[in-house]
Amino acid sequence: MTYNEAIEYLYSRLPIFQNQGARAYKPGLHTTYQFCERLGNPQQKFRSVHVAGTNGKGSTSHMLASVLQTAGYHTGLYTSPHLKSFTERIRIDGTPVDEGYIVQFVTDHQEFIETVKPSFFEVTVAMAFDYFAKMEVDVAVVEVGMGGRLDSTNVIIPELSVITNISYDHMQYLGNTLPEIAREKAGIIKYGVPVVISERQDEVVAQVFQEVAGQQEAPITFASDLLDVLDSQYFDGKLLVQIQDKQTGTSKYKDLALELAGIYQLKNIKGVVAALEILREKGWAIPDEALRGGLATTASLTGLKGRWQKLSDAPLILCDTAHNAAGISSVLEQLSSLPARSRRFVLGFVSDKDVSSVLKLFPKDAFYYFCAPSNMRALDASKLLALAGSEGLEGKAFQDVNIALSEAVKEADPDDVIYVGGSTFVVADLNTI
Repeated sequence: MTYNEAIEYLYSRLPIFQNQGARAYKPGLHTTYQFCERLGNPQQKFRSVHVAGTNGKGSTSHMLASVLQTAGYHTGLYTSPHLKSFTERIRIDGTPVDEGYIVQFVTDHQEFIETVKPSFFEVTVAMAFDYFAKMEVDVAVVEVGMGGRLDSTNVIIPELSVITNISYDHMQYLGNTLPEIAREKAGIIKYGVPVVISERQDEVVAQVFQEVAGQQEAPITFASDLLDVLDSQYFDGKLLVQIQDKQTGTSKYKDLALELAGIYQLKNIKGVVAALEILREKGWAIPDEALRGGLATTASLTGLKGRWQKLSDAPLILCDTAHNAAGISSVLEQLSSLPARSRRFVLGFVSDKDVSSVLKLFPKDAFYYFCAPSNMRALDASKLLALAGSEGLEGKAFQDVNIALSEAVKEADPDDVIYVGGSTFVVADLNTI
């Protein structure tokens, strides 16, 4: 079996959520436990940090992994979905998993996979944990796929849990209200394991976290109660922030440079810093220079793409994987602050999102280039054009994102701003990242 054959086998034989949506959703931990038991319970052989949340969990995971790696820890990182290559999901010290390992794993466990019929995600989680154990990582940062309580990653007992925020996404699986969604995310809180909540949002949501943490006797920290971001500005391509101790009013981290420069990182950074400080209290050696160095080189060290990523200067072209109302609202806020003669949006979505609600967020005085991601769940570009028209957005439909972006560039002035997004899968289709 070649690497391409192994990947084709995983995609063709296993239910995969990013392509099939609800038909591939398989909640529950039984199969993951069963697979891990077969592998000798690798999830018990390394320390971990578990990260959940609606938005920001990917960025938070990459920032934590970058700092831990910079501090000298042999650091695993498991995230999903990938943008370009399956190997992006499983990294050690920023290096993607070896293709030969994937081939061997699939070959060794093909009969078991055929018998038990796990989902694509269940196989990748088991594969990641097996790889981390075999490579003897010191710690793995593990990003939840969806929710938390029933997510396949929830078989670990971490050193620390982090929950970034709660907003409306995947409601058909996680619940229709923020407290319901919060309870699913809170499912990663383990007995006696500290948990950091990046943002104190709705008090009812905060009460859910406090209730679950209390039941689990887990120390709980709301990062936004402890830390303030006083000021932020862009310098040399990075987001420069000042972090203050909220309780004493004293400066805590001056001129902290974030390579992940999206404005929404101002929310994530509080949770990241609070998490690292709790790890320090637990005896982890994370000096300030490692914290600063890891945050200043996150994308470079971990290979993260598609988070407020600049593709061109004239015209300025930016892409971002934000794909729900809360995430896109933050991106649009940042876009509106940029000087531009005109703004052009290259957008595509998957069909099982509430696209009409998201389209209401976009400015009517911009021009739109609608496309469809190369994904089985894609919303047809002509249907998207019609939906957008009913929301007062003017545009054209194109076959795919690269054709749409080419047209946007052709029609743009050098002083224009072009944004590409709407879906992770649209960004993944870009030839230029």
